[in-house]
Amino acid sequence: MYRAIDLINYYKLIPHPEGGYYKETYRAVESIAHNALPGRFKGVRNFSTAIYFLLQENNFSSFHRIQSDECWHFYAGGRMLIHLIDAHGNLETIKLGPDILSGERLQFVVPAGCWFASETMPATSFSLVGCTVAPGFDFADFELANADELSNQYPQHEVLIRRLTR
Repeated sequence: MYRAIDLINYYKLIPHPEGGYYKETYRAVESIAHNALPGRFKGVRNFSTAIYFLLQENNFSSFHRIQSDECWHFYAGGRMLIHLIDAHGNLETIKLGPDILSGERLQFVVPAGCWFASETMPATSFSLVGCTVAPGFDFADFELANADELSNQYPQHEVLIRRLTR
């Protein structure tokens, strides 16, 4: 059985600004011209990117959003919760994990522009997942949530927002 530190060292994962650890594993060589992208993008983007992302128990991925769709893939460890708030304020919590017969998912796509955060489920020492982004990820498209601003926008989710922001 793997431990989180073994995977962090093996894959040379580094701390992510949202929380957890990551390593980019793929960045398409080809790119999409700025004028061919929707206006929300501020420059050229690669066709697609992919990362490993590891989250340990008692840590979380802070609420954030990006300008592309992001497909999450479960790989190893325990189950993970992905909390998603859409533009209308609807909250959806997805269980990413291997037990598909009990409603867990092996993959889930977070739509572009939605606020989302993730955490391991209770008694889970770590979760190792992958994230594929298209058009490709660029930190220029990454926005960490401000707890006060997001809570004011979605007061019905304030407790969760304040628990999962930095």
